[in-house]
Amino acid sequence: MDSKLLALGRALAARYHRPALWLFTDARRLPDPCPAAARLPRAIAGIVFRHDEHPDRAALALRLARICRDRRLVMVVAGDVRLAARCHAGVHLRGGRWPVPLRRSGFLTSSAHHPGDLHRAAVAGVDLVFLSPAFKTASHPDAAGLGAVRWAGLARQARVPVAALGGIDGTTARRLPPQVCRGFGAIGALA
Repeated sequence: MDSKLLALGRALAARYHRPALWLFTDARRLPDPCPAAARLPRAIAGIVFRHDEHPDRAALALRLARICRDRRLVMVVAGDVRLAARCHAGVHLRGGRWPVPLRRSGFLTSSAHHPGDLHRAAVAGVDLVFLSPAFKTASHPDAAGLGAVRWAGLARQARVPVAALGGIDGTTARRLPPQVCRGFGAIGALA
């Protein structure tokens, strides 16, 4: 785990009283996210569960949910409100879009890649939106990162709290203004 990112996350969590470090699961880069989840700092972190194609997705999600309860971590499930309910977890929207029209429960996050996504996330009433890719990332090597200036400009326009995702580590995270950056999503830096 990146110690610089951990220090930044602790400071943001203390300032805003909500999780500031978010482990994004990734079937390719982090096939078994449970060991990484078990190392996340208590009460200031969360997990965005995205193992969409995992052959036993529900069992893996339920294992992660137990870790989250034990460590007081927030968990959100990407795009599957039924699995989120089974896990007693929140939901992660993709681009601010609800997967099915069900009532909200728990923490609500969303991804955003452009102003339209930020707008939809605000209308959906999310607690936190992950604006990405902030920087060049191993998850999407062909995508250009927004860079610190463009990321901050888009984040300032958002009507909801914004976290950075994509190429985040202790060095890149320091380039983002803490006045608008409410948290950090990562894979490698938190694994």
